[in-house]
Amino acid sequence: MAQLDLTGRHALVTGGAQGLGEGMARALAAAGASVVVADLQDDLGPEVAESLGHRSGFVHLDVTDDANWAAATDQATGIMGGLDIVVNNAGIEITSLIVDLDPAAVRKQLEVNLLGTALGIKHAFRAMRPGGPAGTGGVVINVASVAATIAFPGIAVYSATKSGVDRLTRVAAMESGKLGYGVRVNCLYPGLVPTAMGAGLADDVARLGLFGSPEEAVGAVVELTPSGRLGEVTDMADAVVFLASDAARFINGAGLPVDGGMGM
Repeated sequence: MAQLDLTGRHALVTGGAQGLGEGMARALAAAGASVVVADLQDDLGPEVAESLGHRSGFVHLDVTDDANWAAATDQATGIMGGLDIVVNNAGIEITSLIVDLDPAAVRKQLEVNLLGTALGIKHAFRAMRPGGPAGTGGVVINVASVAATIAFPGIAVYSATKSGVDRLTRVAAMESGKLGYGVRVNCLYPGLVPTAMGAGLADDVARLGLFGSPEEAVGAVVELTPSGRLGEVTDMADAVVFLASDAARFINGAGLPVDGGMGM
């Protein structure tokens, strides 16, 4: 049976300075991979990268900037001596009722969550395909959300962008196969995790009057979850290691729910 051993692999994780991204970076490193943390947070990112060990590092990355992506993948390949795993985790959520949508907030979520993921796939393909700077194929893992599969109030635009990540994933997997890139592309749908973003969502939906309190909002999520609890960072991080490993070698163009059954 294939093991979840990533020794000799080279991973770039966007939004890796904190939250789910940091957990994913740590899990990949623990499984043996070299890891580059890619983030806007030039204060936190290098500290996380330094703690990951040999042949890991940090690159500044604005996921909405095409040229920044090209530079980041080149730098990551140089730091690690290769690139065969890209985790498109960076994302934002701006809570709003539909009747109060701010076009600027809508555009920001579209740019970070959807454009940022699309550019991540683009530059992963360019690096990993035959003739690219890395050129040995690999794996792209996009982070969608359980919000792509359920109707939860207050997060219409976020949900739409994460649904878009799902579609990007499936088309990218098909293009990679048709063009012989040798890159598998999958996504995962995390459930609600009490990171800063998750806690902020609970506060926001209560502030909007959708729930009586943040605790009530969290209770509603738990009530919708057959596993009876919120997700943990390690739940999501372990799923990324699995999708990156040879144990998932014939999983391609798929979405993996890691939501305790909430989105079933």
